[in-house]
Amino acid sequence: MTAVAYKRILLKLSGEALMGEDKYGINHAVMGRIVAEIQEVSKLGVEIAIVVGGGNIFRGMKSANDGLERVTADYMGMLATVMNALALQDAMKLVGLVPRIQSALRIEQVVEPYIRGRAIRYLKDGRVVIFAAGTGNPFFTTDTAAALRGMEMNADIMLKATKVDGIYTSDPKINPDATRFHQLSFDEAITKNLQVMDATALTLCRDQKLPLNVFSIFKTGALKRIITGEDEGTLVTV
Repeated sequence: MTAVAYKRILLKLSGEALMGEDKYGINHAVMGRIVAEIQEVSKLGVEIAIVVGGGNIFRGMKSANDGLERVTADYMGMLATVMNALALQDAMKLVGLVPRIQSALRIEQVVEPYIRGRAIRYLKDGRVVIFAAGTGNPFFTTDTAAALRGMEMNADIMLKATKVDGIYTSDPKINPDATRFHQLSFDEAITKNLQVMDATALTLCRDQKLPLNVFSIFKTGALKRIITGEDEGTLVTV
């Protein structure tokens, strides 16, 4: 079996990643490719927990700016992540993975509530655990939820799947001369304001010494290369 650098991972999967090039919703071809990447890593014996976002369905911050009360908008965003988690669960079942969804909001007719001990047991049994509804609290992003769940699951690393293959000196879509960082410290990421993720999530990872790798989920084989210790994306450490 291929040697792996990380035995247990927390994968932060944005809602935007699920919509691919579409304007909103879920692109099922993209979903299938992402699940195939996850399946390949699972076959290596890696324990996989996932925090999924909901920006492809509903963006709380934007809606709050458009007139909705922020708390209401955030709860709506949490429900969007549950919808994505259900779709992800079904896509995983189709390829033989055994997923389990746990929600920070109690919707027991649909998904089970978040219970740390049960989630860890699922991981040890080889099941993929999908965490939905963020932290269950308004004013906290799914990035922060991912950092929190990564620590609670004793993950070896947090992986943030994006549309860009790492962290750059500036936006590579705007500046063609932008260069990718191969490695950064959390303090550098915070002080340079590189927009990796929100400051709360970065600070949590830094304080608990949880490494972070930012990579492109659309780059074939990128997830497996990170797991096997290759140079992929940008590694952020203490």
